[in-house]
This record gives sequence, structure tokens and C-alpha cells, in this order.
Amino acid sequence: MISEETRKKWQVPAYDRSFWLGRRHNACVVIPVINEGERIQALMGRMAAQSISSIADIIIVDGGSTDGSLEHAALQANGVRGLLVKRGAGKLSAQLRCAYAFALIEGYEAVITIDGNNKDDPAAIPEFIDKLSAGFDFVQASRFLSGGVAKNTPLVRDLAIRMIHAPLLSISSGFKWTDTTQGFRGYSRRMLLDPAIAPFRDVFFGYELLAYLSHRVPRLKYRCIELPTSRIYPEGEVPTKISSVRGNFAVLMVLFKACLGFFDPK
Repeated sequence: MISEETRKKWQVPAYDRSFWLGRRHNACVVIPVINEGERIQALMGRMAAQSISSIADIIIVDGGSTDGSLEHAALQANGVRGLLVKRGAGKLSAQLRCAYAFALIEGYEAVITIDGNNKDDPAAIPEFIDKLSAGFDFVQASRFLSGGVAKNTPLVRDLAIRMIHAPLLSISSGFKWTDTTQGFRGYSRRMLLDPAIAPFRDVFFGYELLAYLSHRVPRLKYRCIELPTSRIYPEGEVPTKISSVRGNFAVLMVLFKACLGFFDPK
């Protein structure tokens, strides 16, 4: 149980439970989406084919989709247990704060996140759960480890991850990261509840939370590990919410702030 005093300290955007069928497992898979259209539907089909719902509860957190891709009956037919709809301000980090707070309140011991754009292979989810059950606190997907697959990654993004993003976070955190922009990752309950990490703060508004956790969690000596996974971009298309110039500059600013401890609790 989480005390009322602790919950009052959390800064979590307003959200609605569009539907919730209740917790069945100790692990949940959080999927942040906004207007993913056929991509989220394809991902749901893959997860259903792999029987992911038999080992983890699937929870979608919507940032305000208007494309009609989140019809309740179709989601539930593919094993989705809940749909949260963020009403408060913010982008990805705000969505994740909604979902992580909800997951902790509902009693989940392990929280896995996978992007809703169908670039990642959910077949790795059982191994994520195994690692978290074995005592790891942060499990990160990596297309660049031996056994991983990186296909059609835009060249600029590939170079930025390998030569800037991952090296800087490896230096600042003390842990050897290879793929730090990946949203496919898993966290333990105890790590998310640690006040020395404090993920439920309004400073995490856009893409800050991912870089911050990659920096902060290893520094506090939590057990971290990367797993080789597949990340495939469709040919001729880059499904991302980050614009080419302005968005990538913002990501770099977030990276530098995270590495310098800007987001660390005061």
C-alpha cells in the first residue's frame, strides 16, 4: 500500500480511466500513444499473437488521440486491461507519470513500457519480466547489443545515439549504456517509489523522464541491465513525435541537463 502522505507529494497530471478491468498479474505493460492509428493496432495484434496478456496486464495511456484507433471493444479483444486518458498538460513524460502512478497504486511490482508505434518486438517482454523478477530494477532494450536488430534507423539518429546520447549518459551514470533513447524498458516498484529518484514531478513534461532515469538510477546503485531487442523502422517512414531539427535540439538539451544533474531531487 502507498500512504496518503506519499501520494499527496506526487505531481501527476489529471487523467481519466476510460476503462479498467482490474489487475490480474504482478507485472504490467504500459503503452503510451497519441494518434498511432494502424501502428497501435498492429502492435496489439502482435502482442495478442504472443499471448503477452497471459503474463502481464496491458495498459494503454493515451495523450489525447483523435484518430479513432483506441476503440474499447477492439482493445479488449486483444487483451488490453485498461485505457487511461491524460487530461492534464504535457507530452510523453506526463503520460508516463500518469501510467506509473496508476500502476503503483494498483499494486504492480514490475512496470514495462513499450512504444505504441510498433517499432519494437514485444516478444522480449517475457525476458523483461524474468529480469525484474530476478531482482533487476531497470531493464533497458538495446538494438545495438550483440543479438539485437537495428533496421532502417535514420542515419542521424543512429550516430547521435551511438556517439552522443549513450556515451554521455554512460559517463554521467557510471553504467555502460548502448541505447538510451529507447522507450522499451522495465522498472521495479521499489525503484519508482524511491524518494531519491522521485519520478512524479512536473519537471518531467516532455522527454525528460527517460534520460533522467538512465542517469539517476545507476548512480543510486540500483541493478541495471540491457537486453538485445529488435527495433525496426518502416521503410520510407519515421514514426516519431520528435521533429527533425527543433525536436532533436530539445532532446539534446534534455540530455545535457540530465547528465549535469539538473533533474535530480533537490
